[in-house]
Amino acid sequence: MLDKLNVFLQKYIAILTPLSLVLGVLLESIGQNLLFLVSWLFAFMTFAGSLSMKFKDVKIFVKHPVLILFTIVFLHLLMPLWVYFLSTVIFDDHLLTVGFVLSVAVPTGVTSVIWINICKGNLPLGLSIILIDTLLSPFVMPLMLHIVSGEKIHLDVASLILNLFLMIVLPTILGITVNELSKGEIPKKFGKKLAPFSKLCLFAVIMINSSVISPYLKDFNTQLISVLFLVLLFAVSGYGFSLLIGRYILKDYPQMITFVFTGGMRNIAIGVIIATTYFPSKVAMPVVFGMLFQQVLASIFSKVITKSTIPKNK
Repeated sequence: MLDKLNVFLQKYIAILTPLSLVLGVLLESIGQNLLFLVSWLFAFMTFAGSLSMKFKDVKIFVKHPVLILFTIVFLHLLMPLWVYFLSTVIFDDHLLTVGFVLSVAVPTGVTSVIWINICKGNLPLGLSIILIDTLLSPFVMPLMLHIVSGEKIHLDVASLILNLFLMIVLPTILGITVNELSKGEIPKKFGKKLAPFSKLCLFAVIMINSSVISPYLKDFNTQLISVLFLVLLFAVSGYGFSLLIGRYILKDYPQMITFVFTGGMRNIAIGVIIATTYFPSKVAMPVVFGMLFQQVLASIFSKVITKSTIPKNK
């Protein structure tokens, strides 16, 4: 039953994600009353996603230190700079700029593991990047957001660091510890059973948080359309830049696959939580929209990669 539910949710995630957003807008009053649940839902998602990780995943850093460091630089410096430049050129709106930067400055997405596995990438390397990037996020993200928001927006950095630690780092360490102590038995027994609940939590987070930006979505104007298209451009460029770098610089097929999906995928749910908790609601607009494209683009780029690239290990 749960396996069938998980397959259904995974198959239709590209449809259920925007549907959750629409429901959140329509059920604005209900969603805003459930905001207190978001952090707990996300902590559960992080815990469930971390059950497959091990502390030894960090040891992969010794084998691929340059690639892992470059991936983190790409995620938290190169992409944010590109987004900041383009968003400030197109929009004269500081809140939207902060939202655009936040949408790409969040840690890489745990769901990138699914696509790395499907396309035969380097899974241990992918897990290592996810784990290291996740553990660094409470320090990297607040610094970046403080720089971008500047004096125009008051940001409670200490509270943000604590919140990120409770939502990301602590559940991650707990999930890895459970995996290690049980020698992989608990993830084997309960990992698949938790998967559909984790996806349902994601849809709930989207629905609840989209209620915060409902006033902007109800007024469907040219600015809203422009924001939507720019979010799509940034999402495509994340995958596109990663693919170009992977093909012409890395060249190793499994490493390229890993870089494409860890570089293109984002843990946008945490970005939505941060945007709605620490910034004016307008900041959340670009972040929420980012959820609409991730899985669809991952599917498209997986087909592009498999059709245009011949793995060297074959």
